[in-house]
Amino acid sequence: MAMASIESVQDVPLTVTEDGAIRIAGSRVSLESVLHHYKAGATPEQIACKFPSLRLADIYSVVAYYLNHREAIEQYLRESEAAGDVIQAQIESHPGYVSAMDEIRTRLLTRRSSQR
Repeated sequence: MAMASIESVQDVPLTVTEDGAIRIAGSRVSLESVLHHYKAGATPEQIACKFPSLRLADIYSVVAYYLNHREAIEQYLRESEAAGDVIQAQIESHPGYVSAMDEIRTRLLTRRSSQR
């Protein structure tokens, strides 16, 4: 009887973009997006329904990678969120931000009330 061979190393379908974001290889879907749904209790099959451009096997690989490298990935997620908070604060501190948001809100409410 021949002994079955098992591949002991698998490629993880993750890629790092020029700006440092981690995405699922071959897609525009971020690691954060997949993990957000996973942490909320979604199965890989449910995540695949939300992101039809992803292969189910890739989602399982990404989740397995996360589970095996949780500390490093959690650190990446914290740093990514902090960077996003800095950008949001910069946007919101712009002198015209509040008035622009008020104007947009008014236009949307006007449009909404005219559609009723």
